Amino acid sequence: MNKKSPAPFPTEGMSEAYEKLLNLSMKEFKLLKAKTGPALHKIIDKSSETLSELGEISKEEGEKISNYLKRDLKEAASYMTETGEDFQKWLAIDTNIIENYLYEQFKQAADQTTVELAQLKAAAENAQYHTGEIIGPGVLVCDVCGENLHFHKAGHIPPCAKCQGTYFHRLFCR
Repeated sequence: MNKKSPAPFPTEGMSEAYEKLLNLSMKEFKLLKAKTGPALHKIIDKSSETLSELGEISKEEGEKISNYLKRDLKEAASYMTETGEDFQKWLAIDTNIIENYLYEQFKQAADQTTVELAQLKAAAENAQYHTGEIIGPGVLVCDVCGENLHFHKAGHIPPCAKCQGTYFHRLFCR
């Protein structure tokens, strides 16, 4: 049997899967009485398994996307807890350019996990983003040259267009 080697970057389908995972997770999360960070993480994992069972993504892709979504939600909640700023500041982009439903769902997920995620603040402050990973909306800054990469919806992180750097951090508007 001839196995294909993995693609160097996730496919566009994985960006769509990120958004589907967020939507499906939030539908389930809204039904819970006790809305906690750990409960959201379990729902994200369960929703990822559901997408895998439906054949929309592989199990491995589901695990990666779940981790990307959890990372983004932790960082958003940490930012809002630390600064007291609105979710829009965390995105560092004009919210009119992203689809309203994604904004609302991402905001709700981040708000719901704020209490638990405040404890993870130190880890989230140092969140590292790498070429090839999936990220939700926002702005990344190249750790090598400072170039900004703008994401208006979920997508894969390419190398820096200016210097080909592969390590980034999120830009926060303060």
